[in-house]
Amino acid sequence: MKRRERTRQLIELGGLVAKSGLIDLVDDDRAVIFGILIHAAVALRGEDRDQTMVLLRRRGQRAFADAAADQPEAARSG
Repeated sequence: MKRRERTRQLIELGGLVAKSGLIDLVDDDRAVIFGILIHAAVALRGEDRDQTMVLLRRRGQRAFADAAADQPEAARSG
């Protein structure tokens, strides 16, 4: 069961990378995408971690809300 949960998590995280638009923005350059993720991890290890978390969480929540608002009603309900 753990393996299935891990696989689902990895698929969902990959979906977030795609949803963010990074794949198209960097022409599917995996090294650049990995570098972006490392850059974010470094920022989250810094002194302003809490502030960075709040900023990034708000940005992500706003993007999720915008994406949901762009979907037709039928797609949202089921």
